[in-house]
Amino acid sequence: MRWHDALNPVGMQRVALLAPADQLRDLLVTVADQGCVELDELGDRRPGAAESGAAAALRRLGRGGQVTPLLGRRPDLPAWEQDGRADLLAGEAELDARAADAITRGRVSALAGWAPADAVRGLTAALAAVDASVLVLPAPRGVDPPTLLSDRGPGRDFAGLVRTYATVPYRDVDPSLLAGIAYVVMFGMMFADAGHGALLLIAALAVRSGRWQRLARLAPYWLFLAGAGLASTVFGVLYGEFFGPTGVVPVIWLSPLENAVTLLLVAIAVGALLLAGAYALGSVNRFREGGWRRAVYAPSGLAGASLFLGLGTLAGGLYLHLAAVTVAGAVVAVAALVVGYAGLLAAAGGGAAGASQAMVELVDLVVRLGSNLVSFARLAAFGLTHAALGLVVWQGVTALAHRGVPGVAAAVLVFVVGNALTFALEGLVAGIQALRLEYYELFSRIFEGEGRPFRPWHVPLAPTEA
Repeated sequence: MRWHDALNPVGMQRVALLAPADQLRDLLVTVADQGCVELDELGDRRPGAAESGAAAALRRLGRGGQVTPLLGRRPDLPAWEQDGRADLLAGEAELDARAADAITRGRVSALAGWAPADAVRGLTAALAAVDASVLVLPAPRGVDPPTLLSDRGPGRDFAGLVRTYATVPYRDVDPSLLAGIAYVVMFGMMFADAGHGALLLIAALAVRSGRWQRLARLAPYWLFLAGAGLASTVFGVLYGEFFGPTGVVPVIWLSPLENAVTLLLVAIAVGALLLAGAYALGSVNRFREGGWRRAVYAPSGLAGASLFLGLGTLAGGLYLHLAAVTVAGAVVAVAALVVGYAGLLAAAGGGAAGASQAMVELVDLVVRLGSNLVSFARLAAFGLTHAALGLVVWQGVTALAHRGVPGVAAAVLVFVVGNALTFALEGLVAGIQALRLEYYELFSRIFEGEGRPFRPWHVPLAPTEA
């Protein structure tokens, strides 16, 4: 799978579906069974509109909302009603509703909609069997296609992370893969323990194996669990944590409790890197949405990115006592503030009220930039909490282990229960905090609007008809 495909929604194509008017039903049955077209709704959906024969029969059976619609090749409403086939009647009612959306001119009926570009060829072949055809149309101006994220590649396992925040606009970059990587890194930094990470890896493999029915619903997220477990294991090895400071794993990089300030600075540095990536994606998205003008002036575009870069360079120059770097950072920051204010002023409509509003929003932009960066300090804070809980449990174990057989038994109990509580509590906290950082600090810069999800019409043929 190419990177271009992994970082973009599935390409959509505007299509028209054509068939002889007397074969419109065959066209609809084929399209419904294929399940790859989102049809435009043009018919009368108001309450009190004319009721189709299938809908009336379904109402008489009294099971309208209790069945899964199915399709039959040839309609036989009286027989279906007599046999209680509410599923076939519900499918026929959907066909009737879709038929109302068709436009008929002379002997030809047509419907319009959206379909994935790579599904058009298969759809064309299927419709040809019923003397229908597909006509590829240019996309209407000012109308964005619906969004469908790819179900191929590793990004599909992280797509839920983005979907719960917003539907990716069709023109934007699909950040699922990058967001998933960022999430597991942040989670691992807070849940840093090689033993606990190994447990997550084992759980991921158990979900992946499919041997336990109760874990089947977690199957789509096994890679997510595996990534979180791997990141936790790596950071646990770096910190020398294996079910606490047991000494099983030596400290390779630093001990969190002994180097709290260093860990805090590293967390902020990681946050700065992630924010820079979010600004880069945001700038690309603003360009795709509105060209260079929008990309340059948007607070989540180049203006915001330049302000972030300028303030960072200014702070670095002051810290290192480098006058040239300090001046360069100040110049970039001031230029970014001017450009950002111009963009905010234009968005506010100009005038005195617009100028005041733009100034308030500019101050808010600077304040939020600092607060967002500081928010990443929680990567260190919760990593320290995890290490502290592990230390408390391990100290209790070592204190009991030298008191004979009862002490050893008590030590084992403390070790198991203490690590179970730490695993559950810290896993929940790390998961929530990583999600918070993803949504509020990163996604708020990547997205400015929301797309429309692709909802294809799909009603399968009844098994006896297929």
